[in-house]
Amino acid sequence: MTETTTTTGPRERSPEFSFATSALRGLREDLFRDVRAYRPLPRAAADGPLAQLFPARIRRELEVVPHVVVLGLALVTMLVSAATYSDALTALVGGLLAAVPVALTLVRPVLAWWLSLAVAPFLLGASDQYLYPWTEGSFAGHTIVMMVVAARTRVRTAVWMWVLSWTYSMVVAAVIGGVYNDVIPLALLTGIGLVLVHLIQANRTSRRQVVQERTVTAVERDKRTLLEERTNIARELHDVVAHHMSVVAIQAEAAPYRVENPPPELEQAFVTIRENAVAALTELRRVLGVVRAEDYQAPDAPQPTLADLDKLLENVRDAGQSVTKTVTGAVRELPQGVELSAYRIVQEALSNTLRHAPGSDAAVEVSYVLGGLGLRIVNGPPSALAKPSPGAGHGITGMRERVSMLSGVMTADATADGGYEVTVFLPVAAAPAEEDGA
Repeated sequence: MTETTTTTGPRERSPEFSFATSALRGLREDLFRDVRAYRPLPRAAADGPLAQLFPARIRRELEVVPHVVVLGLALVTMLVSAATYSDALTALVGGLLAAVPVALTLVRPVLAWWLSLAVAPFLLGASDQYLYPWTEGSFAGHTIVMMVVAARTRVRTAVWMWVLSWTYSMVVAAVIGGVYNDVIPLALLTGIGLVLVHLIQANRTSRRQVVQERTVTAVERDKRTLLEERTNIARELHDVVAHHMSVVAIQAEAAPYRVENPPPELEQAFVTIRENAVAALTELRRVLGVVRAEDYQAPDAPQPTLADLDKLLENVRDAGQSVTKTVTGAVRELPQGVELSAYRIVQEALSNTLRHAPGSDAAVEVSYVLGGLGLRIVNGPPSALAKPSPGAGHGITGMRERVSMLSGVMTADATADGGYEVTVFLPVAAAPAEEDGA
C-alpha cells in the first residue's frame, strides 16, 4: 500500500477576514496610536471668502474665529450640563467635565474624544434624569466633540468614533434597562452631523484643488507665452545675425580682389575675418537654429572644450589683442558641461575685453585644483588710442548664469589700475577611482 503525503500551501484568507483586519488596523491607527498627539487647530485663512467681507485691517484677527467658536461651544456645553444638576457644586463640576473635552479639541482632538466618552458615565451617575446613557450636557458635548474632530480627520476616523459611541450607548442601555434612552437620537444626530461635516470638507477640498489647478494652469500658460516670445525673438535674432555674418564673410573673402597688389598682412587679416565670421555663423546656427523648425537637425560638430583655448586665444591675438595663457595644476579631462562652460566664460570675458578695453593686455589663468577648476581672466586699462565699443551688459549676466548652473562661484570687478578681472571656480566631483586612491 502506497502512502500519499499531501502538502498544503498557506491558507488563502477570505475577503471578509482581510476587510476586518484592515478595519481593526485603521481603528488602532486612528484612535489608539498617538492619542495624546499635539495637533493644534489651524487658523482660518485670511484671504477666504468670509474674510473678504471685512476690512483688511481686521482680517488678521479673523484667523482665530475657529478657536473662538470652539470655546463658545464649550461654554454653551458647560451651561447645558450645569443646568442638569440641582446642587451648585455638582453643577459646576458636571459643567466642567462636559466642557473640558470640547475645549481640548483645540490642541488634542483624539484625546478630547476619549475624554468625552469617559466622563459620560460619571455625568450620568451624578444626575437624576430619566434619559440615559447620556445626560443633556454629555449628549451636547460629545456631539460637538465628534463633529470638531471629524472636521480635522478623515472619514474612517469619524466612522470609528460613531461606531464606538453607538456601541457604548447600547451596552449601557442594556445594563440599565428601560425604554427611556437616547441611543437612537444620538446615533441619528451624530450620524447626520458627521456626514454634513465631511460633505463640507469634501466641497472645500474640491474648491481648493480647483483653485490650485487654475493657478498651475495660469502659471503654465504664462510660461508658454514667455517661451513663445523668446522663441520668436531667437528666430529673429538668428535671421538678422546670420544674414549680417554671411555678408561679412562674403565681403571679407572678396575684399582682397578689389585691391591691386594687396600686402600679405591685409590678405591675412581678411582671411582671419572670414574664418571668424564663418565660425560665428556655424556656432549661431547650432545654438539658435533649433528654434526655426521642429524638425531642425542640429549639427553633429563637437562642442568646444578647454583644449580649444589656444585656437580661441590665437583668434583674439589676430584681432589685435595681446593675451597670454597660464595653466597650473595637473591637466585632466573634466565633465563636458564644465569644459563647455569654462570655454564660454573665457570666450565671453575676452570678448568683453575686445569691446570695452581695446588695446589692453589680457591674461587667462586656468587652474586645475583638487575640488574643481579655477579661471581668472584679467585685462589692463584700455589704450588711449582706441575707442571702447558700447555694450548691453549681458555678458557678465550670461557668465553668472553658467556658473550658477554648475553651483560655482564667480566675482567680476574692476581692478585698481583701471582694468577688469573675472574669477570663477567651478566645483567638480572627484571620480570614483580618485576617491578610492585617496
